[in-house]
Amino acid sequence: MIERQELFDLLAIRPEDQSGCNTLLNASPSRGTLVALATLRSRLGSFARGGAEVFLREGSPRGLAPSESDWTSALLLFAPELLDHHAALGIPQEISQATVADLGLNLAINRRVHGRFGLETWSWLTLHAAGNLFRVGRLQYHLVPSEAPPTAGKPTRAWELGIHIPEDGSLSPAAVDASLEQAVEFFVRYFPDKTVTQGRCVSWLLDPELAKRLPGSNIAKFAQRFTLERLDGDSRDAVYFTFRQRGLDGLERLPRDTALQRAVLDHLNDGGSWQVGHGYLDLVAG
Repeated sequence: MIERQELFDLLAIRPEDQSGCNTLLNASPSRGTLVALATLRSRLGSFARGGAEVFLREGSPRGLAPSESDWTSALLLFAPELLDHHAALGIPQEISQATVADLGLNLAINRRVHGRFGLETWSWLTLHAAGNLFRVGRLQYHLVPSEAPPTAGKPTRAWELGIHIPEDGSLSPAAVDASLEQAVEFFVRYFPDKTVTQGRCVSWLLDPELAKRLPGSNIAKFAQRFTLERLDGDSRDAVYFTFRQRGLDGLERLPRDTALQRAVLDHLNDGGSWQVGHGYLDLVAG
């Protein structure tokens, strides 16, 4: 049994968010929390591409949509079970802890965005809770079946890693190289029956305009690793992930302290827009 403070430390929950977590954990679970918790348990060990709300729409009681608070409670209550699942797979403790620490980070982000305790991004955390998303070094990797059609001479079911970029740390080529190399070794070792062939990234950082605005930067070098398939979406992703602001109002009040902030705002002020890039890179076990 994990003591509560130990759990908070493992989840990297900041002191300012621990009071809200205690309030949720001290209360009797609501019906919505119980539904959310049952959903998390039913997905553990699966390899769904989407968050738990997709599963919930398809197979849970009708007319009941757990609230943000319900999902936050469920994720906190479920965390020890997820840690046990990691341990049963033999996942190294440092990777397990780095993975579940994203819950505390997202609570902190919610406070920055909304100025209050909460977990607006609960759906993102349900991917971690399924037991197939891990932080390995600088990057996070989500193991899912490939959507690419099978080709001659290759397994009928290939697998790919969704590559995600936590906001902390450097995107230096050395850090990214090390993470990619470690990730290939990690998934070969702990999921040997799932042959990973590609990594895929969906991010506004892959918009070629950013490399033009920041030539030679670590961000540009990261984007250049990927073969770009398409661009879609609008500027809201760029503004949210750069400034942690929802929407495009009040851009003139946003800080211009970093080269990235200036690049985002200058492009918008010049009449441009930012798009979300979808790209892939090949992954080969060494």
